[in-house]
Amino acid sequence: MHDHGDDHEHAHDHHGGHDHDGHGHHHHHHHHAQTAGAGAQPLSRRALIGSVAALGASAALPGMAWATVPAVAADMAKAVGAWLAALSPALRRKAVLGWSSRRRGDWHYIPRGRPGVTLKEMGAAQTKALWDVLATLLSRRGVQQIEGIIKLERVLGELTDNLEFRDPANYALVVFGNPAGAAPWAWRFEGHHLSVSVMVAPGHGVGVTPAFFGANPAKVPSRHRHAGFRLLGGEEDAVFSLVGSLDGALRAAAVIGERSLGDIVAGPGREDELKRYQGVALARLNEAQTAGVMRILELFTGTLRPELASAAMARVTEAGVGALHFAWAGSPTRGRPHYFRVHGPKTLVEYDNTQDGANHVHSVWIDPEGAFGRDLLKKHYRDAH
Repeated sequence: MHDHGDDHEHAHDHHGGHDHDGHGHHHHHHHHAQTAGAGAQPLSRRALIGSVAALGASAALPGMAWATVPAVAADMAKAVGAWLAALSPALRRKAVLGWSSRRRGDWHYIPRGRPGVTLKEMGAAQTKALWDVLATLLSRRGVQQIEGIIKLERVLGELTDNLEFRDPANYALVVFGNPAGAAPWAWRFEGHHLSVSVMVAPGHGVGVTPAFFGANPAKVPSRHRHAGFRLLGGEEDAVFSLVGSLDGALRAAAVIGERSLGDIVAGPGREDELKRYQGVALARLNEAQTAGVMRILELFTGTLRPELASAAMARVTEAGVGALHFAWAGSPTRGRPHYFRVHGPKTLVEYDNTQDGANHVHSVWIDPEGAFGRDLLKKHYRDAH
């Protein structure tokens, strides 16, 4: 049985290089020691605005250069160093590319060969060290989300009888530059329906976008043992609740298309495609509706550990919540193809559920100024000269 849902994804696959051998592995789940407060509830809007006030002058800094972030950068350097130390020399050579490698900006979410070291190539200790790296970036929910994406790859392979191609071990970690030095460095963990790109500018901050999360099937069908599992169900519930609360005029302003867009717009190599805001400005929404949009943003930023999540939300509120725009395309009825976007000066979130009978989600979060840590790099090079 062929899996048609991803056909157009393969059209972009110029790299090929699928490694089919040894796919009888199992994905290991690890329980990670989390930073304190990792299970913290999302901030209420009042608490959010209070926390921004408390940050005071520091909130005006670009990027994620808040007081707590140097500790995150140090944690990352240490965890990535430990992972590299756990690898064999041959794997270590594959794991690290030069800082100026063109692959640094070459992210994608299709099944393809990738630079770095795959889960398939790692033994138990190396795999544990990899999850320790992810725990320096992600909250407990973020770690579970990545575990869920990898689990869905196996589910998809079983549903389509295609475990050769749907390989839950074809997820790779790659490092750019030297984590132990004072110069900027980066890392990415990526595979089908998952890409997290992180850039560390020592002394300046940590860039955490683009971040892509996909789910196919978005809701696992009843014939599978994981029936009913909805990886991105919280995001879907939050946006349908918001759309349901918009009255005629506001809903009309929010709608940018009668049909869903069919995919995210700001995909790989198109991070800057969306220049103008579309939809309804949050300045026109009431407090409950505004809180609904902020809740959606918190679901995306909340995949990060608390220090990074609160810095990301502070960056958005500091730029002005009223300036954010919410846009919708497609049907307001669940189960039909739909698309939404939240877009402002410091954030862009897109979510599309069109393919496979509207049971296949692509979502991305990009910081328009700070994708791949661009804003932090400018600062770094300015200070270095």
